[in-house]
Amino acid sequence: MGESGTDPILASKWDIPFVVFGVVRVAFGNLPLWAKAIVFGLVGALAVWTGITWLRERRRSGGLGRGDRTG
Repeated sequence: MGESGTDPILASKWDIPFVVFGVVRVAFGNLPLWAKAIVFGLVGALAVWTGITWLRERRRSGGLGRGDRTG
């Protein structure tokens, strides 16, 4: 029996960022500047909100609370 050619291909760590950058460039390449600013502003605001919420939950659960260091 011959090889079927279905061996897995190992991807480098830069494959996913390269593809994401390419998709974003193609998706937003023809938009006017004001539309790009709105989209990236909303994505940035979502990232900041997610970060703040994550930090609040982590502090509430005792992960980063004050006084939990020993020494």
